[in-house]
Amino acid sequence: MVICAQQDASCMTCSASSLNFHHDGCPKRTWKFFRKKLMSPKQRVIFICTHNSARSQMAEGLLRHLAGDRYEVFSAGTVATKVNPLAIKAMAEKGIDISHHTSDHIDKYMGMEFDYVITVCDNAKETCPYFPTNKTRWHWSFEDPAAATGTEEERLAKFREIRDQIEKRLAVFLA
Repeated sequence: MVICAQQDASCMTCSASSLNFHHDGCPKRTWKFFRKKLMSPKQRVIFICTHNSARSQMAEGLLRHLAGDRYEVFSAGTVATKVNPLAIKAMAEKGIDISHHTSDHIDKYMGMEFDYVITVCDNAKETCPYFPTNKTRWHWSFEDPAAATGTEEERLAKFREIRDQIEKRLAVFLA
C-alpha cells in the first residue's frame, strides 16, 4: 500500500499493476511525478527573447556547450520567426552548431516546469507570460544584435559581442 503525502486514507488503494494509485485530487497521482522525483531530473532552463532568433538561441547553444548534460535547455520567443544566420555564424566560430535550432513560440512550453526562466531582452521581460511552476525568474538585458546596421562584417561583430557577453553571464551562472 502507498499512503498519499496528504495521509488521505483513500490513497491506500495501490495495486501491483496500477501506476496511478493516488486519489484524483492528489498532486502525486501520476507515475510521471514519481519518476521525476526518483530519477533526480536535470534542471530545466528556458531563455526567452522577442523573436527567438539571436540572443535566446545563442544562450541556449552556449549553455548546452558549457554545461554539458547538466541542464535541459530550451529557448522560445513571444513571436516565433527563424534563427538569424549571423547568430548561427557567430556560434559556429566557437565550434557550436545551432543551425538545427528552430524558433519556437513561448506557448509551446507553457505546460512545462522550469527551474530557471531567463529573459534576455527588455521587450520579452515585459511581455513574457507568467510560468506558475518556475522556481527562479531572471532578466538579463542584452542589446539586440539583429538591430545592428552596416556591412555584414560589422553586423557579425555585434553578434560576436553579444555572444561573448552571454557567455560571460553563463560562466557566472555555472560557477
